[in-house]
Amino acid sequence: MSGLGADRVVRRVDGRVIVDGVTLAVDAGETVGLLGPNGSGKSTLLRMLAGVLAPSAGVVTLDGRPLPEVGRRATARRVATVEQHAHTQTELTVRDVVALGRIPHRRAWTPASEADARAVTEALDRTGLTGLADRSWHTLSGGERQRAQIARALAQEPRELLLDEPTNHLDIQHQLDLLDLVAGLPVTTVVALHDLNLAAMYCDRLLILRTGRVTAEGTPGEVLTPELIAEVYGVRAEVTHGPGYPVIRFVRGVTGVGAGVR
Repeated sequence: MSGLGADRVVRRVDGRVIVDGVTLAVDAGETVGLLGPNGSGKSTLLRMLAGVLAPSAGVVTLDGRPLPEVGRRATARRVATVEQHAHTQTELTVRDVVALGRIPHRRAWTPASEADARAVTEALDRTGLTGLADRSWHTLSGGERQRAQIARALAQEPRELLLDEPTNHLDIQHQLDLLDLVAGLPVTTVVALHDLNLAAMYCDRLLILRTGRVTAEGTPGEVLTPELIAEVYGVRAEVTHGPGYPVIRFVRGVTGVGAGVR
């Protein structure tokens, strides 16, 4: 099996099951969205896919090999991660931040190579950050910081990209700009999102989690129904299919179990 995948992975913390038997196979070039309420296990699943957390049971594989067998450095060369928030107390320029993506490709204490410099320059250009390369990280807006984190991930030259709530705290324009950027990248993407309409617009396939388990999987048109939205989120919604993907409109003042089904 090629690419990144999870086979019946479980993650337990202090006796509590956070992710419960999730299986996921991602096709090359596909964008898969992870949806579900807070606490449904999206971030934990992404961290297991990245190899940051080990499953309590089940296995995460890369090209059919378990991640521990692949190794941390080899995995980091293939799989890049963009977390919800990135902070540093160190005074770094944007170029410095993006250059961190080259660490998996270099031996310790070795200077940057021409290939490293080229990868950083291309990542800055692709994300529209060339003009900000010498700016301090601390002076950037939220949207610029997210783009810098994506540039850092691109400098890794990954084949798989994992993003955890990349649109959080961004205004609508920057949400759309960022997801347009991600959608145009030549990588396989798994992205956790809260906004159902953004997921419908930008994802090829959706995996819906609830209390750590898969509730539904399929295309946005198959998955995003009023019944499922009511079951998973406890709200009533109307779903139309205008521009080639579902459009969700929430009904004000109607919440609770069974809210979405007349």
